[in-house]
Amino acid sequence: MFGLGLPEILIILVIIFLLFGAKRLPEIGEGLGKTIRELRKIKEDKKGEKNQSDQKGGLISDIKKEVEDIPGLKEAKEIKAAADKVKNITSITLAL
Repeated sequence: MFGLGLPEILIILVIIFLLFGAKRLPEIGEGLGKTIRELRKIKEDKKGEKNQSDQKGGLISDIKKEVEDIPGLKEAKEIKAAADKVKNITSITLAL
């Protein structure tokens, strides 16, 4: 453990005990425990995200299916296509 032996660890624990007192030690331990749990949770979430990115093809197709189910999206795409056609036609006529 970082090159510390039992005597060094005991000295550190005694110093911590003297600084914070017996009443605060359980609070400090609880805080350290929560911190370690959160760090592990974050680490597992990162691993999960990495695994999901490895399966990107399935994820992208799922997202596309959900996006297609948005109400009015098909109509909006058709309107955009029509607007693009009008834009192209007007740019061609202005060029002549």
